[in-house]
Amino acid sequence: MTDTDVSRRSLLAAGGAGLLAAATTATAGAAAAAPPRGRPNVLWLLSEDNNPYLGAYGDPVARTPVLDALAEEGIVFETAYSPAPVCAPSRFSYLTGMYAESCGPAHHMRALGEWPERFASVPEHLRAAGYYATNNVKTDYNTAVDPATLWDESSATAHWRGRPEGAPFFAVFTDMTTHESSQFGAADGATDPRDVSVPAYLPDTPEVRADIAHYYDRMAVMDANVGKRLAELEADGLAEDTIVVYSADNGGVLPLSKRFATEDGLHVPLVVRVPEKWRHLAPRPPGSREDAPVDGVDIPATILAVCGVRVPDNFHGRSFLGRRPDRREFAFGQRSRMDERYDLQRTARDERYVYVRNYMPHRPYGQSMGYMWQQRSYQVWEQLHLEGRLDEVQERFWDPKEPEELYDVLRDPDCVRNLAGSERHRPRLRRMRRALDEHLLATNDNGFIPEGHPLEGYDDSRVPGAYPLGHVMRVAAMAAERDPANLPHLLDELGDDHEVVRYWAATGLLVLGGDAAPAVQEMARVLAEEESVAVRIPVAEALARLGHPFHAVRFLAETLDGHEDPRVRLQALNALTWVGTAALPYRDVVARAAEHPDEYLRNAGRYLGFVLDGTYTPTSPVFGGF
Repeated sequence: MTDTDVSRRSLLAAGGAGLLAAATTATAGAAAAAPPRGRPNVLWLLSEDNNPYLGAYGDPVARTPVLDALAEEGIVFETAYSPAPVCAPSRFSYLTGMYAESCGPAHHMRALGEWPERFASVPEHLRAAGYYATNNVKTDYNTAVDPATLWDESSATAHWRGRPEGAPFFAVFTDMTTHESSQFGAADGATDPRDVSVPAYLPDTPEVRADIAHYYDRMAVMDANVGKRLAELEADGLAEDTIVVYSADNGGVLPLSKRFATEDGLHVPLVVRVPEKWRHLAPRPPGSREDAPVDGVDIPATILAVCGVRVPDNFHGRSFLGRRPDRREFAFGQRSRMDERYDLQRTARDERYVYVRNYMPHRPYGQSMGYMWQQRSYQVWEQLHLEGRLDEVQERFWDPKEPEELYDVLRDPDCVRNLAGSERHRPRLRRMRRALDEHLLATNDNGFIPEGHPLEGYDDSRVPGAYPLGHVMRVAAMAAERDPANLPHLLDELGDDHEVVRYWAATGLLVLGGDAAPAVQEMARVLAEEESVAVRIPVAEALARLGHPFHAVRFLAETLDGHEDPRVRLQALNALTWVGTAALPYRDVVARAAEHPDEYLRNAGRYLGFVLDGTYTPTSPVFGGF
């Protein structure tokens, strides 16, 4: 029996006193070769929605004395990245040790990832090895699990102080102070807006400066909260027995950060303090800085490793602590459906450069999202866009994307100079392109599967022959190129036996825009004869945008109004949003979507309703509540 053959249930079946014995007899990938005594405690402090706006990272405006002091006593990881730019997919990875895109649809925001029962979670592995594991309090794991079955306690009062006498602990605390919602209606605070720096891609307005200043204020409050937690550790006499990990769940909340596979969407702070007693587990002395990339999936693997627990084969991460830390060359990131909007980005980041591949370049970054648009900075950015008052760099947010992006983060921290077309950087582009392809194949990335398709899931997508990912990736890459010379090849792939291949061929026709006009007859035939709704949706949008809306828009409206899967409905609604006034005959269908119980259908329906009525403004009340 291997570690991947043991279920979460079997790890905990023996209950309290029998946990360690159960792990030992089952091996479980979490089997403890030595007794739990003498093992370090681990305290993981997670803050919500943070970039490294810390003094320890050289930020001159930050007021973060607690975390700066922790950095002086520990190791600062300069190039740490979350697995996704939003909480739910990232927290799936933190719980399972796996990339969310390997267990579709966990890579989407708010979904139910198909996670095999035979795989145990991080707290279950640690509990099986004799640790007392607590979570306070956020879960948001993007999969159908009951937190009460994973943790010894998961609640607003969960604390290491509830552990049995002598038991080592693993305790997670999430601070919500800096959550995105704190930016909505932000008031003046201690940070002077004149002191902050505005990224080149944002308009420099009073509203934008006020939002950035408020973010610094919330960071200061969060820092003080971390200090209170560390003081509890000291008061309990546990500081010398506890490894402290501080990180954020994903990047920050200012525009073009959270939800976007950008530097600010994925770059997070990571500080680890290893006390003297366990210094042999630290690869560097206190006060050191580490430049090698750290991926979010590395944190669960590292926690197991320092606790003396074997890292299971299904975990994707590497331990960056321990006697032999495993340095990686690249950290990887992803963006899939974010709230009500679809996109597909995959990224690779080394110590200096970030590579971004846009599989849906026809969709701009700037797609309205009801919840996100409550922040004033987004509202003013869009208003200036509508008024034609942005410069070229600021306007890119609203334009179709390039298929590939490459940035030198050291020289261009705002990532506004795309080097993907540079002859000088071509070898680096090829190297990072190849690394990303290898990563997608190694993790069996489910992101190319249309949401709601039965292929989604760790096991279903791994049935031999079920998901020809290599072929799918080649067609998706061709689709993203936006090259008219690819039209004959896309039409050939539109006749492939596999539905996902046909979906990407259809998406390629949509990406081509007007250059797909010679294929209108073939697209009309596909719309009429194709059985897959996933394939028909991009074909219908392409036809409508090419001036052939009648049957195409009717199909999209009927799918929105009648399909049983809310996510398939959402795909149709997104397509309708891009066909313009051709959707007007179905205004009543859009109105019904705007009243749907599903929040994402509701928000997308409200937005399109305002647009069709000609009443939309960036401050329109699109957000329909959760």
